[in-house]
Amino acid sequence: MSTVPAKQIAEFKSQFQGDVITPGDPTYDSARQIWNAMIDKRPAVIARCTSDKDIATAVGFANAGKLVLAVRGGGHNIAGSALCNDGIVVDLSGMKAIHVDTKARRATVEAGATLADMDTATQAHGLATPLGINSTTGVAGLTLGGGFGWLSRRYGMTIDNLLSADVTIANGKMLHASATDNADLFWAIRGGGGNFGIVNNFEFQLHEVGPNLLSGLIAYPIADGRKVLHSYRDFIADAPDELAVWVVMRKAPPMPFLPEAAHGTEIVAIVLLYAGKPEDGEALIKPLRKFGTPLGEHVGVQPYTAWQQAFDPLLAPGSRNYWKSHNFVELPDELLDAAIAATHTLPTAQCEIFFGAIGGATTIPAPDATAYTHRDTRFVMNVHGRWDDPADDQRVITWARDYFTATRPYASSGVYINFLTEEETDRIQAAYGRNYERLSRIKRQYDPDNLFQTNQNIKPA
Repeated sequence: MSTVPAKQIAEFKSQFQGDVITPGDPTYDSARQIWNAMIDKRPAVIARCTSDKDIATAVGFANAGKLVLAVRGGGHNIAGSALCNDGIVVDLSGMKAIHVDTKARRATVEAGATLADMDTATQAHGLATPLGINSTTGVAGLTLGGGFGWLSRRYGMTIDNLLSADVTIANGKMLHASATDNADLFWAIRGGGGNFGIVNNFEFQLHEVGPNLLSGLIAYPIADGRKVLHSYRDFIADAPDELAVWVVMRKAPPMPFLPEAAHGTEIVAIVLLYAGKPEDGEALIKPLRKFGTPLGEHVGVQPYTAWQQAFDPLLAPGSRNYWKSHNFVELPDELLDAAIAATHTLPTAQCEIFFGAIGGATTIPAPDATAYTHRDTRFVMNVHGRWDDPADDQRVITWARDYFTATRPYASSGVYINFLTEEETDRIQAAYGRNYERLSRIKRQYDPDNLFQTNQNIKPA
């Protein structure tokens, strides 16, 4: 039952241009579904915005009614920050407009756009900016947490390519944030999550990318795991920034390039993208085929947009998801042995462990240049528990936590904020390190009453 009086909702509807959805409406249950099926929250109001004015109106409504407020972009966040109980969801998922300035190599992107939306718009001109690896992810949430993907070794974090943003703050006013306008707010939103306001739109720097790039994966049996991982560690230490090579450890999906006997068995996949000319990349990746005895490979030249969607079938919405994550500066033997052991005990066929190699351009900014501070990180590990049956909750969560605990001694400080689950509020200060105190002061300036608290929350100083 809604905790907001019907009279107030009726008045809000009269001022709001988009759809206002409340419990009992036919679309209510579908409107409150997000990527992670473990999140089941019942907001009093879901306000689907169509304009900057709608966003301001929704913020005013939340303030007037002293409502909990959540902001939905792509609805992909593992912790379920797109939803709240009994409050208002400011739903931006319909605001997807993207404008590409090919001459200036810039893109202006509304907050509801997904990676697929942005990649499609920019790749039409042979341009791109570093984003994530799953095309259904929202650009807004990814960016506000830092953002990294296949292009990050070459061009930096997503926030390193953010030029400006328009932000609706807690009093309903929209501010332009850039290096010269409201610079403290601009600093804070580059990694500080949704703590400081609702970002209506983003302006990104673009780079010449593709549109056709060398990419793909090489699969090895887990029996070759130790040799493969040690070879990978040696290889990536000297790889050029144009080459991104990640490791994924999981049970083999029924991919056509693998023998049928390998389907469902544990594998170590070497996953790659070369951001330069494909012919240059071909010579560079030859050693990757000699890490062991491959089960099969699918490597070739394909559109960058296709590669950005390659893992979508393994990350489709509707499953239950639980993550644990560490940052690493190096990959010691003990860590790699623990990864192999955990792969032998995968609780479901959808679970996986990945090591995303960043480094390169992501390490150039100083730790205090943006709210995201972990510039020494060379590898981000995500323990991805994924399953469908609620009866498996405890089994999968225990597996993820046990491996996370076993690998803690080898981790560097901090954690990638976008990988934190709802329960991990104790890691928020660690996520920001020395930057937390400054973030807390900026929070007090722009959101003194902590309206924007449905996130990995930074408390006002």
